[in-house]
Amino acid sequence: MSITTTTPAGRMASLARAELILLGRNKSALVAGLFVPLVLPVSVRSAAEEMNLAEAGLTPGELVLPAAVGFSLLFAVYSTLVGVYVVRREELVLKRLRTGELRDAEILSGAALPAVLTGLLQCLLLIVGCAALLDLSAPSAPHLAVLGLLLGLVMSAALAAATASWTRTGESAQVTPMPLMFVSMLGSGMFVPLELFPDRLASVCELLPLTPVVTLVRGGWTGDLSAGDALGALAVALAWTAVAVFAVRRRFRWEPRR
Repeated sequence: MSITTTTPAGRMASLARAELILLGRNKSALVAGLFVPLVLPVSVRSAAEEMNLAEAGLTPGELVLPAAVGFSLLFAVYSTLVGVYVVRREELVLKRLRTGELRDAEILSGAALPAVLTGLLQCLLLIVGCAALLDLSAPSAPHLAVLGLLLGLVMSAALAAATASWTRTGESAQVTPMPLMFVSMLGSGMFVPLELFPDRLASVCELLPLTPVVTLVRGGWTGDLSAGDALGALAVALAWTAVAVFAVRRRFRWEPRR
């Protein structure tokens, strides 16, 4: 009798395929995750026309492109995954998965893969579209943009699992992501560059989870982000990711909340 062995990558891939099918059946999640991030950059472009971006040393494209990446991370990854984790928990899917070979980290990672890959592809599409339509030149420091995007994907998934930890139902999963989403859109330099904020307010906003992602992506195009500022943004992003992972390890629930 032969014994079939599995690998962590294979187990996560199988889970990701199943999750992708379920995600495709959720029309509201598809609309919010796929189409909203494609529309919101148009609003940023309109708002950019009313700002004195020259004071911040930016062009409209350098404002819109990082914002487009941020919208995709918030809607396609973070908000979508909060709903995925909560609904699968309430349907006892997560509890059943824990009785098999899958480890906890594999369950969370496998369930996140479809949303993370969707967010990645969407970000790449938005970057190409913004670069073409807004006449952006090639990035001056592409490694910063790549680093910011990858950090954003990992951090968004970790924050989604942490948010799901205290979200009770699938209905409330439509509400609990809102505070972070609104704060990020208003204070992370997506609609208004932090350079146009009062200094004290800008210093506080630099500590928001999505700010380092926007900073690194924008710095990748402008090329004017100093090594110190880049390291500071990296430290903030890693700190938020570590806090989210710690919260998940301590508080994530695998069974329905009563």
